Amino acid sequence: MAPIDANDETHDENRDTDRAGGGAGRAGRGSRAEHARDGGTERSAAPAETLSADGTASAGTATGRGGGGATATSVATVPAPSPAEPAPAPQERAPAPAEGAGGFGGTDQADAPAGARMPRWLPRALVLALALYACFQLGSWAFHQLIGLLLNILLAFFLALAIEPAVGRMAARGMRRGVATFLVFSGVLLAGAGFVAMLGSMLAGQIVDMVENFPQYLDSLINWTNQHFHTELSRLEVQDSLLRSDWLQKYVQNSASGVLDVSTTLLGGMFKLLTIFLFAFYFAADGPRLRRGLCSVLPPARQQEVLRAWEIAVDKTGGYLYSRGLMALVSGVAHFVLFEILGVPYAPALGVWVGLVSQFIPTIGTYLAGALPMLIAFTVDPWYAVWVLVFVVVYQQVENYVLQPKLTSRTVDIHPAVAFGSVIAGTALLGAVGALIAIPAVATLQAFLGAYVKRYDVTEDPRVHGHRGQGEAVLARLQKALHARKEADGEAGSEG
Repeated sequence: MAPIDANDETHDENRDTDRAGGGAGRAGRGSRAEHARDGGTERSAAPAETLSADGTASAGTATGRGGGGATATSVATVPAPSPAEPAPAPQERAPAPAEGAGGFGGTDQADAPAGARMPRWLPRALVLALALYACFQLGSWAFHQLIGLLLNILLAFFLALAIEPAVGRMAARGMRRGVATFLVFSGVLLAGAGFVAMLGSMLAGQIVDMVENFPQYLDSLINWTNQHFHTELSRLEVQDSLLRSDWLQKYVQNSASGVLDVSTTLLGGMFKLLTIFLFAFYFAADGPRLRRGLCSVLPPARQQEVLRAWEIAVDKTGGYLYSRGLMALVSGVAHFVLFEILGVPYAPALGVWVGLVSQFIPTIGTYLAGALPMLIAFTVDPWYAVWVLVFVVVYQQVENYVLQPKLTSRTVDIHPAVAFGSVIAGTALLGAVGALIAIPAVATLQAFLGAYVKRYDVTEDPRVHGHRGQGEAVLARLQKALHARKEADGEAGSEG
């Protein structure tokens, strides 16, 4: 058996001690790193640590004696903080790498502070606000571009409602609605064309007479001026001064340049009339289909309300047209009789003019209708113009207080003050179109809302009829009776 060498055993023990010391050092470093990361305050205990003279910590020592009395020492050292230095402050935890971004055991990234990033809803809100603003601007631009067409459609709709009763009666007798609508519109167009032809012939003849009689008018005016102002004017001097005047030449030039504008205006007016009649024809001919299409997108309860409103609109608009046409007939006949008695030329055309204009142009139609007959009567005799003015004023009062209430009580049934205010409001909103449709629109709205307004019986009080004195006397008697009753009740209570 071979002898065991003591030095071999010592070297083996030193190797074992080195391994133990190295493991202890690694354990100590791992513990300090974990302590710094977690922010803890406890120190990790290292196995068997001592401080040496050179400031190092010894983790493990083994001593062995060799063969010559020499001592072999194996020391495992790790750096330790100096006693004079403070302990390292806990550091903030670094965000762990995102999962799949590398590293061992990657976790989800920690949320950043609330003010460090933009909210997720803010971009969507900005995009939505910009989209709404763009839609508003586009809609406003389209509305201003189509305002003329929309007004024409609105006027055509009311015209279709006005002729709906006549078309409905003809269709109820077996005639197709398209044919009935065509016949009604043909009658309206023929009547309008006849009125325009009569008015045009009257104006043309009056202009011709004024041109032919202009020298006589000028002579009479010059003679009157010479007599009253003691001047010596002559017709030739006046004509030369007029023909050579600058304002007359400018007027002729402006009139020549304005012929094109007048032609363009006439063509635009004819196109608008054609558009209105086409839409009105479609609305009247396809009325049932239009109502069916409108009701198909509404629940049954709403369908009843829409159909009732449609029926009221037809009744009120048709009644308004019927009453106005009847009053126009009466007015035209009355003024025609006056013009024939006075001997005013073009009496039939003037009668038609006064009847239509005074009834279908609200508020100012009466004054416009009476102005033209007054001017023509003035050319015959100045006193005739005065008589025409008096007759127009008197007839207007009779119509407002006698004829109109009786004719419109069963059709429109709207107060004159309400009618006047509605015409002003319609003119301010839609111009001439608003003035034409204001009264039937307000009458329709009043009749429709009247079904939802609960009405009560009015007490028989004289103050309702404006008798303030009697009302005060009645109130005084009531107060006296209540006071006497209170006194009687008080006496009965005291006796009890």
